[in-house]
Amino acid sequence: WLILSAKENLPNNYAHMNIRSFSLPYVSLCLAGVAVHSGGVKYADSAGGFSYEDSGKLLSVTSNRFIHWSTSGDTVQFVEQSLDTNLLNNAVRLRIPNCLLLPGGVCIQETFNNVIILIVTSQSVHRLVLPHPSHMYRSVSFWTFSIFTDIGKLNLNEPAHSYVLPFAQGTQTSAPSTSAAWISHQGEALFALASPSGAITVVTLPAHDQDGTVSILELKQSSMMQRLAGWMPTAIRGDQSISDLAISLAVHQLEDDTFIFALCQDHKLRMWSLKHQMCLLVTDMLDYMPAGRGEVKASPAQAHKLRLFFSSSIGLCLAIYLAVPKRSQFCVLQLVASENNRYSLDHISTLFSTQETLVDFVLTATDIWAVWLDNDNQTVAKYISFEHNTTGTWNQVFVQPSPEEEVHVGEDQDPREIYLDVLFSPLRFTASAIIKALQIYKRGTERYSDLSWEELKKEVTVTVENELQGSVTEYEFCQEDYRLLQVEFWSKFYACCLQYQDVLSTPLALHISPATAMVCILKKVTSPSLTAGRLHLVEVQKVFPSVISGGLLLDSEMSHDILQLVQCLRMVNESLPEDMAYDMEKALEDLLSPEKVSEKVLEGLLASDNGNVIQDIANKLQDINNPIVAINMLLRELDLETDPLRVRISLSQLYGSSVAASLIGQAVCQTAMTRTLLCRDLLILQQLYLRIGNNVSSAQLLQLQQDFIPRCSNLLCTYHLLKQMSLTLSSSVPLDILNADLQHLSVLELSDSTTPTSRRSVLNPQTVVELFYQNVARKAIMSQIFSQQDVEGNQTMLHWPQMISSVLTLFCHWPSNPSFLFPECLMVNCQYAQLQECVRLVGPWCQVNVGSYRFVLGHCYLASGEGQKALQCFQEAAAEVDKEEFLMKLTGSDEEAATATTPRLLYYNKVLRLLEDIGLPELVVNLATLAISEAVNDERCQAALWTRIFKHHLDLGHNSQAYEALMQNPDSSRQLDCLRQLVVVLCERAQLRDLVQFSFVNLHDEVVSIIESRARAVDLMTHNYYELLYAFHINRHNYRKAGTVMFEYGMRLGREVRTLRGLQKQVNCYLAALSCLRLVHPDYAWIVQPSSGAAYERPGTSPKRNYDGEFAADPVSQQIDILELKDLEKEYVLARSRLTLAQQEPPSAAIAGGANSQEMVALLVQTGLFDTALTLCQTFNLSLTPVFEGLTFKCIKLQCKGDRDQTEVWNWLAANQLPTVITTKESSATDEAWRLLAHYLEKYPSQNAQYHCCVINKLLSHGVPVPDWLINGHKEVDAAALLRLYLNYDQLESAAELVLEYVDALLGKGHQYFGIEVCSLTTITI
Repeated sequence: WLILSAKENLPNNYAHMNIRSFSLPYVSLCLAGVAVHSGGVKYADSAGGFSYEDSGKLLSVTSNRFIHWSTSGDTVQFVEQSLDTNLLNNAVRLRIPNCLLLPGGVCIQETFNNVIILIVTSQSVHRLVLPHPSHMYRSVSFWTFSIFTDIGKLNLNEPAHSYVLPFAQGTQTSAPSTSAAWISHQGEALFALASPSGAITVVTLPAHDQDGTVSILELKQSSMMQRLAGWMPTAIRGDQSISDLAISLAVHQLEDDTFIFALCQDHKLRMWSLKHQMCLLVTDMLDYMPAGRGEVKASPAQAHKLRLFFSSSIGLCLAIYLAVPKRSQFCVLQLVASENNRYSLDHISTLFSTQETLVDFVLTATDIWAVWLDNDNQTVAKYISFEHNTTGTWNQVFVQPSPEEEVHVGEDQDPREIYLDVLFSPLRFTASAIIKALQIYKRGTERYSDLSWEELKKEVTVTVENELQGSVTEYEFCQEDYRLLQVEFWSKFYACCLQYQDVLSTPLALHISPATAMVCILKKVTSPSLTAGRLHLVEVQKVFPSVISGGLLLDSEMSHDILQLVQCLRMVNESLPEDMAYDMEKALEDLLSPEKVSEKVLEGLLASDNGNVIQDIANKLQDINNPIVAINMLLRELDLETDPLRVRISLSQLYGSSVAASLIGQAVCQTAMTRTLLCRDLLILQQLYLRIGNNVSSAQLLQLQQDFIPRCSNLLCTYHLLKQMSLTLSSSVPLDILNADLQHLSVLELSDSTTPTSRRSVLNPQTVVELFYQNVARKAIMSQIFSQQDVEGNQTMLHWPQMISSVLTLFCHWPSNPSFLFPECLMVNCQYAQLQECVRLVGPWCQVNVGSYRFVLGHCYLASGEGQKALQCFQEAAAEVDKEEFLMKLTGSDEEAATATTPRLLYYNKVLRLLEDIGLPELVVNLATLAISEAVNDERCQAALWTRIFKHHLDLGHNSQAYEALMQNPDSSRQLDCLRQLVVVLCERAQLRDLVQFSFVNLHDEVVSIIESRARAVDLMTHNYYELLYAFHINRHNYRKAGTVMFEYGMRLGREVRTLRGLQKQVNCYLAALSCLRLVHPDYAWIVQPSSGAAYERPGTSPKRNYDGEFAADPVSQQIDILELKDLEKEYVLARSRLTLAQQEPPSAAIAGGANSQEMVALLVQTGLFDTALTLCQTFNLSLTPVFEGLTFKCIKLQCKGDRDQTEVWNWLAANQLPTVITTKESSATDEAWRLLAHYLEKYPSQNAQYHCCVINKLLSHGVPVPDWLINGHKEVDAAALLRLYLNYDQLESAAELVLEYVDALLGKGHQYFGIEVCSLTTITI
């Protein structure tokens, strides 16, 4: 069964649009010459359907495709639906102002190229010619264009499409009462209208692709009688009277003629021949009434209905419904042709109906299907076989029930939450009903058509709460009073919704697809729904023998037992009070034991059995001959098989549309609801059997207690789970979260493709069952139903009752299905809250996929940020890895399969990768630690796990734990990689203390090698690996290696970092190296001079090639230089000199960095750093002459320049250490420079006054007078050298004076000035 909305089942095909922009395509057809409708005659709303001829053929373009329409006033709405694909632009609303749609005024027929729609109104007829789906262009993806896509391009005012009826332009009394339309074999459009005068007017439009004129003819009774009684007076002749008015028309075409059947107000059926324009047959339908004909004949018929059915095997059958108060009946007749073009009707069957109000009925080859409205305005659907029904019993079919009239709110529940859950639960209320109730409740004119499902829910909440708050006059309420007030206002709004839901759910018509046997009820506004198969009929009916058929019954005795058993179940259901039914429902929700709760319910029923109902049930149980076999048979029918759903072939479109998904989802829900009640009642009944023990042996009671009751309890929980899931809406996941979760799930390799997005409207939300059907279950189910050969044959017929029964049977297997498709689908689609609820409901009773459920629950916990709970679930799931299909799938295609020896280790690897991808290092460490215990005999897995533990401990900053994991790693190569990573990371974090203090047992040389290679490979000023290595050796008291490291560091700084900062570091490095060697025994106070930078042999470097591509020859081993303490001291002094120079003259740092000792002396002298220069000369045993010459030259410059701008002079003078400070008088820079020179000459004596000589030589060369103190000093040391200088520079006068003074000294006068201690002429030789 399929129930479609006649007015509002459209948004699912517009799901690619925002609901705010959704609007039904609207076409208005204004006709010239149409009279203005002023009221009076009104026609009831109507509806109908059309199924394509090939809709039952698999893989056909029109497979499972149909059109339904509805009329209201001057508007008709068409909707094309498909159960296989979603149709674009599939709905249109056509309005013809002032032209009311007639009953039977819409007809749709298909030709090879076109779909033709015929419309009959009170003043016009219309023909719409649309392309056939097989001749339309195809669309991509899961969307297909509807035949209504280009309807806006049609010019409906053209004569080929519209015609205004000339005879209907008078008063309202001339309006037709009913109509029929059809396409002739020649392609003409014919319209039959029943005029108030009793005649039938036939309007013929020429074929749409041919030219022609419109013809009108009138079928009258006189057409037949005039030849026989043309001479008779009018009164005798019996011309047209009001009793001849046709109230129902039907048409059947033969090869060369067309029969028009008219059921008239005089209770007569007339058959007209269009070809001969005469009435061929008149039958009084009252002849088939068993009694009361005279009473019925006195009143004209108003609600009689006529339906036809034709097949090549049985011919033409007619079904006439005679709407007679308290005696309504169906008459089925067969048209029989005889010679001479004479016809008669053979009576087949007369079927009496119940007293409900008939809405519509359909005649099929074997049955009559009908839809009624009962006294409570509830829809009732029934069918009956008109040939093989001896009892005249109608079979009532399950249709979607109306929502409960009252909502039960527990004392511990929030009324607002309970009512909102009921109002916005699937299968209960439509958005239209809620919106209309909201408008009435607010007593305003607001329109809410642009609200989404969640926004509508919020608007309802705000409206009811505001109404509640507005009625409160007191400021303080106790909790119970406020709760009662909430219940009052929410129940008021709920009642309003109920009222509109009943109105909008009124059925309009019944349609049965001849190709697929799908039965459709067309309602004003409702959601799709259908029945679920054989047992479903048994469950909801008052249980008649004709319903229970097929494999359910074995023989007459078994039939009797099962009938009695089901009647007992019905009695249990009727005797169960609402509070007890609620207790059972609550117990299932709270995961309590159904067996124990059913015992308490039975005790309650026995205690309150005022009407002896339980006693009646017990008495009826005595009539069951073999209750154990009957119960077992019923449980077997209720049981869900466990055949897994596995995809073998791909049926890409069959039942793949949103409409089909909605149908399947609601069918599952209705099946689960009904079977839940059946299992509940059966469980209580079995408890009653245990209590009374009559008619059952002790062995059977034991079987009942140990087998049947647990099975029934398990089935009850299963169907409750199905019901809850089919009522649970799927969540709308934001795109960014969806993409992130899919990326995480890709680690598990579960999803082969991108998760399909929901194609449902926001006002028609999707349940998780529908989501599962569309994304996973449909393909699996279809592949099980069809074989490869059937698909290739392309002639498979799609019989809807069989198909839907098979689909539901297979679909309901998933709670006990080893393939675990449903929970996996929820996880892949990020429906975590729904998946948690599913696992919660499954937990106490399901023994299948226990580990898999724990795994998906763990993933739900990960999504909600509950990592520790997730870890616990993953650990519990590990025990079932090699037992369950889903968990085995996790390990089947793992890239790390080669590294693991057991499925459990493969499982742990997958989970660890998932946790790593999400970013939960703590959980990775915990799970990897657990996994190590599983890999006792697998060193490769142990190495991989210890590496993971090391990595994440290091990421978390747990340095000690990372070190411990490193040391535990059995793989030397992985251990070395981890060690390298540890060194680098700790250095980057500046956590050097931890690195230095680790013992590194058996890895000392590797650590040193790693640090050395890193030190030689990175920038010296950014990373401090040399300092780390120095600290590493110092901590282990290896001072000589520490000195070697610092000396190499200093050497590289001198080569690579020639800046002030680099020179400072170099000085510190050399000083540290000196300190280290001084701590070593003198015999071992030496180091090997490190090689230059180009000669470093770094680990892992690639071999070098020459220009020819050949490997370059190994470099010749260089001579090893041993550096002792004194050599390091020299390097330190040189570095210190460079630093001093750079500090005095920063621009000279780059030059000083590469200068040797001699070059440095020159640079220092030039800068004025004479103390440093002298120290450097003494350290490297260099001559001091350049220093004295340089200082002399500066003195000469100062003396020549005078005292102008002596700031710079004072700066370099301050950089040198003067002997004393003169405080008695003011001293100039020139004086200080001469004093410094005199100090140096005195401090650094030389053989033969070499330095005095060079100073005087410098002065004389520049023509500067030699100061007396300098001459006196030189005379005392080497007067002869002074004399030679005078002579060299032509200072004859000074030379003469010197000679005279020297002679006097020899004679004893002033001998002390020349350094002569003994003055004796006898010893002097000139």
